[in-house]
Amino acid sequence: LPISLVILTPKSTLRHKKNVSSIDYFINGSTFHRVLRNEITKEEEEKINRLIICSGKLYFELQDHIEHLQKQNVFILRLEQIYPFPYDVFLYELKRFIDCEILWCQEEPKNMGAYGFVKRRIESVMKKINMKQQKLIYVGRKAAASPATGVFDRHVANQKNILRLSIEADRN
Repeated sequence: LPISLVILTPKSTLRHKKNVSSIDYFINGSTFHRVLRNEITKEEEEKINRLIICSGKLYFELQDHIEHLQKQNVFILRLEQIYPFPYDVFLYELKRFIDCEILWCQEEPKNMGAYGFVKRRIESVMKKINMKQQKLIYVGRKAAASPATGVFDRHVANQKNILRLSIEADRN
């Protein structure tokens, strides 16, 4: 019998112009990366004071919004492996942002999605490296019985609010 592989991903992610990979990422001993980030220079890194941690398709919306606003102080770490939690790689990446504001961003309600699982794991890494901030800030939808609002306009408004709170909001 032929074996088929089914990959479940949102259609918007399949169509996103920046969701592409070179064939080199799939051949010649390539490996899965548990934490992803964009490459930046040391000078760019010094401007960063807010680190957003997220997973999945929300990354593309966040990155597009950062680029649209030309924000140079916000950086995104993509946690692409939730379990088992990649403590070693995550710690290595987080050390670079020890004085930054750290937040978890998700589009699912607070009682759904990865937040409940990753919160204490991320905070344990923050504590281990003695970060300035000790508690992870949550940005996303409030807890709800359903993952969807049921009203498209409300969904769009919520999504815009998540982007605004993650990237534009001043918490100082």
